[in-house]
Amino acid sequence: MLVSSSIATWTDCGSSSNYPLCTMAFFHSKLRSSFLRMEPFTVSFLPSSEFLKLSSFHSFQHSDLKLRHSFKSRTTPRMLRQPHELVITNEYPQNADFPRNYSRKEKKPFPIPIVELRRAARERFKKSKGQPKGRAPPPKNGLLVQCLVPLAYDVFNARITLINNLKKLLKVVPVHACGWCNELHVGPEGHPFKSCKGKHATLRKGLHQWTNAAVEDVLVPIEAYHLYDPLGKRIKHEERFSIPRIPAVMELCIQAGVYVSEYPTKRRRKPIIRIGKREFVDADESDLPDPVPEVPLKPLLTELPISEAVAPTNEEEKTLLAEETLQAWEKMRKGAKKLMQMYRVRVCGYCPEVHVGHSGHKAQNCGAHKHQQRNGQHGWQSAVLDNLIPPRYVWHVPDVDGPPLRRELRNFYGQAPAVVEICVQAGAAVPDQYKSTMRLDIGIPSSVKEAEMVV
Repeated sequence: MLVSSSIATWTDCGSSSNYPLCTMAFFHSKLRSSFLRMEPFTVSFLPSSEFLKLSSFHSFQHSDLKLRHSFKSRTTPRMLRQPHELVITNEYPQNADFPRNYSRKEKKPFPIPIVELRRAARERFKKSKGQPKGRAPPPKNGLLVQCLVPLAYDVFNARITLINNLKKLLKVVPVHACGWCNELHVGPEGHPFKSCKGKHATLRKGLHQWTNAAVEDVLVPIEAYHLYDPLGKRIKHEERFSIPRIPAVMELCIQAGVYVSEYPTKRRRKPIIRIGKREFVDADESDLPDPVPEVPLKPLLTELPISEAVAPTNEEEKTLLAEETLQAWEKMRKGAKKLMQMYRVRVCGYCPEVHVGHSGHKAQNCGAHKHQQRNGQHGWQSAVLDNLIPPRYVWHVPDVDGPPLRRELRNFYGQAPAVVEICVQAGAAVPDQYKSTMRLDIGIPSSVKEAEMVV
């Protein structure tokens, strides 16, 4: 049954969070109202799907808004005269602040406030008091989480795909890196903002000295110690040079079940036996059959040398390569976030050091602010995804072929991760989760005089 309506009035419009929530009432008859009038549209009642479809709102069809409206399966003329509510929600905020840059003297904030951690610990202690202690689930008992093993292989291959594709894209998309600080810029020429904080920055009045960037500038190489036994003893300071260091994402995938012959890992087939709070013994596996030689569950990709990376020859190949690179970036980040929920990752609160394991190592190699007071020891805390895979935000260029960025219009420009900006300039579509910081809906003034008139 189709019902045509000619007037729509806003009955409630408010937002208590970042996501707008609006409610509209639709009436079947023509009424006079002092509310906002909207153009005619068609409301379709579908008893089978129980959803509302708007056929004439072009902005609703091509926007990020999701429409949810439910009806009963049976509709009567009396029900059609009554107003119905339409809830419009947005999964991502329209605009968001840029991520904060912490100085070297500031400590990283805890993902969960320390007060909440203590309160949760007291609650767990009260609930466990007088009750028998249960068995620890994997991976705390030494076994793998079998449902996450395929995901670990996907994250491992997504990282290799991302690196190989970036080597190809950097040959067609210009990326600049400052020779004195860690700032990047994606575009034909570097930005003019005076934000350099490197050596001799005062002599250059904060201006950057741009050079050609490499893959290591776009993807920050965060390394961690490789553990043969994740439940073994902590790495001592004297062992810091005898244990290999590999990329932290790679170490996370190995502990989650990826087999790499160059970096062997102890795989238990029975849960460990706890004899104390921090002491345990391995279960007897003599009654089990001989272990089968471990082989990769999926074929593992390898990194291409920079000389073998072939740049795309036309615009179509460049766009497809950018889309594939963006998918690998999202696949690696989403997969690593799921793995971090089961396999603990620690980060130093003062420096970028990352450790994949139940507790951090004891190597006294922290050189952050006031490390002498801590004797070079790290201040370990729970890591977040950006500690494991830093996004490296850069300024978004609205029009690559247009005029360059202007210093006076800095407040009107947005930012995006370097990988996302490279893929967008190569022809990929902008993901929805990055539109809020890229400020795509903000008009950029054409002159400084016009910018001064903005309220």
